[in-house]
Amino acid sequence: MGKIILHCDMNNFYASVECALNPELRKYPVAVCGDVEERHGIVLAKNIKAAAHKIKTGEAIWEAKQKCKNLVIVPPNFQEYMKFSKAAREIYSRYTSEIEPFGPDECWLDITGTAKNITEGERVAYRIKEEIKRELGVTVSVGVSFSKIFAKLGSDMKKPDAVTVIPEENYLDVIGDLPVSDILGVGPSTARKLRLYCVETISELAAFSKEMEKKLFGKCGEDLWYCANGMDCAKIISRDSETVDKTVGNGITLPKDLFENEDVWKTVLALSQEIGHRLMLNEKKAKDVSITVKDSAFVTNHWHCHLDGYTSSPYVIANAAFRLFENGYMWQKPVRAVTVRASNLALSDIPVQVSMFDNVKDESKRQLVSETVEKIRDRFGTDSIMNAVVLKAVKKDKTGIPF
Repeated sequence: MGKIILHCDMNNFYASVECALNPELRKYPVAVCGDVEERHGIVLAKNIKAAAHKIKTGEAIWEAKQKCKNLVIVPPNFQEYMKFSKAAREIYSRYTSEIEPFGPDECWLDITGTAKNITEGERVAYRIKEEIKRELGVTVSVGVSFSKIFAKLGSDMKKPDAVTVIPEENYLDVIGDLPVSDILGVGPSTARKLRLYCVETISELAAFSKEMEKKLFGKCGEDLWYCANGMDCAKIISRDSETVDKTVGNGITLPKDLFENEDVWKTVLALSQEIGHRLMLNEKKAKDVSITVKDSAFVTNHWHCHLDGYTSSPYVIANAAFRLFENGYMWQKPVRAVTVRASNLALSDIPVQVSMFDNVKDESKRQLVSETVEKIRDRFGTDSIMNAVVLKAVKKDKTGIPF
């Protein structure tokens, strides 16, 4: 039997929580807006009534008010949002322990042990949807499929308060005509390059040459081909507060947009420093690195790679993440937010098969430097020592949202 995967996405999350906390707001178009000084008063989220006025996430408050004179502006309350996020995960845990968060408002669930087939998976999705609505007062869209990528695609297809099924037997009949950009990780630059080869839909992507995709996009292209052909085998990476994370990430929404590679490198290096710290603290090393970048138009790009070996070195993680960014980002828009993740973790003392081409001496030096930095920080504080290039580069994220 194949996997039964759900992707649950709470609709208009920030605005929905505000309306649940203050039901009077449901009567009005509502927008949750960020700090005027930090992000020039942009819309972070809006409810359905505000969306009906074509108010968009990311636009300035003054633009939103021109579209809707009676728009109610509320400041973000991230502590409350995290309470709702935790409560939703407690509801999900009634059906499975295999839950992977994807931000505060989204989660993947592997319910293979609960549902025997896709029909039962759909029933579970409807139960979850109704429990979220009844107990939390917010709505959720749920995608039901046999892979993480298609479950995520399903939750995006119908909003709000909907369940969409993408079955393994005829998945291309359901999603084949959708644009390739609907697949998680396919950003504008990838879609543009595929369009040059007359590949615009998911069906056309599935029929495209695997060798050509690998030539165009490297390992990511090969993974994309497997995904389009229904062979995405990515596992749910379960996380909860009682266990050490199976993925370690760090992200920031920047006070000011970035326009150059150099500034992105400083940001990636600063984020990776904290990732390395958490890996060493938990005596873990990572084999995989990924980077997610959101531009000023709120378009998200995601890239992933496998390292040659396991590491907890912040520099190695940062270097891998930045190479992914350099090779994938086309700078159509400035960069607004960056998240780096290290995954596929193992214990620090895992035996390593060394290749004759590996520079063991350099890797040992890097590891020794990282461990020494950790000892200094442990004794004198996290800001006591850092890379010179990031001294003034990154301001800590004020949202309080853990990654």
